[in-house]
Amino acid sequence: MKPGFELTKVLITVMTYPHPSKKYQETVCTAGITSSGDWVRLYPIDYRYRPEHQKFKKWQWIEIGLTPRGHGNDQRVESRAPDLGSIRLLGGKLSTKDKWSPRRAIVDPMPHHTIKQLQALYTKETISLGIVRPKRVLDLKVTPVGREWSPKYQALWSQLRLFGEQKPLRKLPYKFQYVFECEDSKKTHKLMNEDWELGVLFLKECRRLGSEEAAIKSVRHNFFEVMCAEDRDTRFFVGTRYPYNTWVVLGTFWPPKERQKGMFST
Repeated sequence: MKPGFELTKVLITVMTYPHPSKKYQETVCTAGITSSGDWVRLYPIDYRYRPEHQKFKKWQWIEIGLTPRGHGNDQRVESRAPDLGSIRLLGGKLSTKDKWSPRRAIVDPMPHHTIKQLQALYTKETISLGIVRPKRVLDLKVTPVGREWSPKYQALWSQLRLFGEQKPLRKLPYKFQYVFECEDSKKTHKLMNEDWELGVLFLKECRRLGSEEAAIKSVRHNFFEVMCAEDRDTRFFVGTRYPYNTWVVLGTFWPPKERQKGMFST
């Protein structure tokens, strides 16, 4: 491990859709919860270019060397620079068996906030990761965007192809936004969702169903009838997009609701 890095045990809970990077070739915003119950953001991670024995999954514990604080100009409380060569996988993914209890044992004790509270925490302490339990989920808004990466990224890939280092990455032609309300405000929040799983689901359904319109309908069905169904205790993992204080959804957690004690007593 590199000098100045601390070996840390992290449960990976967040991985965003890959994005091209002129400096790092490609990055995946990755975050998780440490064994001591703290949020950390691992950046940069060129996930698709990691060797197979370092390709962790969401809900998998890893061991990794991290800087004590910050990366370059990014001084958000949770941000850490990783020693990529030190990544070591620790067993398989935490199961969803027994009503997701292995995952809930980690997530449930973590602080939960509203968007308004998180915005205040960012202003006061640069806290930039958190969990939101929405009061009411209103919509999944799907909006067309540009279908091609910017010219500077296309030029970068053309250069990388000369050395056989470039892996194709399709740009998502739509942006997906979660629309919801929190307990402490009637203001509607509309946050971009950047979860890798959502992008993969959309592309998979495009191939399976043969059209983008059908794929969007399938994604919306999964959102409303599975992840945000009445019997689910839905939470959003959220974070800020550097260098702006713009909150986005990084992942969704949807274990089944637990029955209240005495609910069915006679």
